Amino acid sequence: MAYRTPVYTTAAALPLPQFSQAVKHNGLVYCSGSIGIDPKTDDLVPGTVTDRARMALRNLEVVLQAAGSSMDHVLKANVFLSNMADFSAMNEAWDEFFPQDPKPCRTCVAVLQLPLGTDVEIEVTASCD
Repeated sequence: MAYRTPVYTTAAALPLPQFSQAVKHNGLVYCSGSIGIDPKTDDLVPGTVTDRARMALRNLEVVLQAAGSSMDHVLKANVFLSNMADFSAMNEAWDEFFPQDPKPCRTCVAVLQLPLGTDVEIEVTASCD
């Protein structure tokens, strides 16, 4: 296998030219941070942080599928919030995608700002074939 094999799907929000949606290496898939962009409109999903977290997780789900993996194979996640008061609202979406134990390891931190003025960004690392 190459040092890093890019993963690309049009079913998820398209990446900027400076990075890949994900790369595979040595049985793992490393997904770039995902924000709540609807791949059909290329716009941030309106509504709440829960709505944008849900869209970010859907985007990650299809990228993982394109890599030969799935949400069930997520090992570690990093969540970035622009306001830690949104922690519970983000967890509402999180629990929809990770309902069973064992849950992935996760870090959640508050940051000053996120791309395109969004309020949540999520990245994951998962095992793959």
